[in-house]
Amino acid sequence: MTDSTQPPQNPSVCIVGAPMDLGQSRRGVDMGPSALRYAGLQRRLTALGCRVKDCGNVEVPVRDTLPRAGGMAFLPAVVEACEAIYQKGIEAIANGDIPLFLGGDHSTAIGTVGAASHDRRTGVLWIDAHGDFNTPDTSPSGNIHGMPLAALTGHGIPEMVDLGHPGPKVLAQDVMLIGIRDLDTEERDSLRASGAGVYTMREIDDRGIGPVAREAVKRLEHLPRVHVSLDLDALDPREAPGVGTPVSGGLTYREAHLLMEIIAESIAVGSIDIVEVNPILDHSNRTAELAIELLLSLLGKTII
Repeated sequence: MTDSTQPPQNPSVCIVGAPMDLGQSRRGVDMGPSALRYAGLQRRLTALGCRVKDCGNVEVPVRDTLPRAGGMAFLPAVVEACEAIYQKGIEAIANGDIPLFLGGDHSTAIGTVGAASHDRRTGVLWIDAHGDFNTPDTSPSGNIHGMPLAALTGHGIPEMVDLGHPGPKVLAQDVMLIGIRDLDTEERDSLRASGAGVYTMREIDDRGIGPVAREAVKRLEHLPRVHVSLDLDALDPREAPGVGTPVSGGLTYREAHLLMEIIAESIAVGSIDIVEVNPILDHSNRTAELAIELLLSLLGKTII
């Protein structure tokens, strides 16, 4: 696949880096934005026909200056960073751009999805091995990157739920999770009761990624804006080894591309985040390269 195919409307993309690794215990995802840029992100988006501006990185507190306990002790710093992400996203959308957020761990989504839904009802395609639907009361680890989707739908502590503006940012019924295969016990029960659409790898194996993707998109196509949150651990570790929390049995290379292509041909994506790329654990920046290939498909690149 080459980068020559033009997307239908030459979108304007504002790249926003969110170099944060405060939401989990494993270090390295703070270097994700650099890895993605190093892999030729801006050049390849421009070749696709996008109008691209790199809006820089938000400032994130240095982890080594924070309490060594980690976990919820990092909450004030995570909130500070997500507030900055939120404001950057609002500015990009007001300027008519598609904000493209480069994580960082998935706790950044408290800010990215919050910004996307700031002025209108927004659907979310949450592509991930994990549900990220824990709260501080249910999380076995206390890692904040396992809590953003719960907070975005109104569950958890006020510091997270009310970030940006008070209350939930999205309705659970407007969230479709794809690629799920690793849930904590209480998280699973909460997710079942939430009303969100959950497409596990079991269902993808049984039905195929095409029918699953088309059904998920169909359930969101009536909404004025859709945000795509792509956690690279949705893919099998053999495809994407450089991720913070790998789980075997994920999407294949081709399944992931087909998913992106179906999204692109079905709905207009208003905002995107790419998270959990960990170059410390990667092989020759392979995971960042894959992330960019998937992004190009999501923005309209086709084989013919």
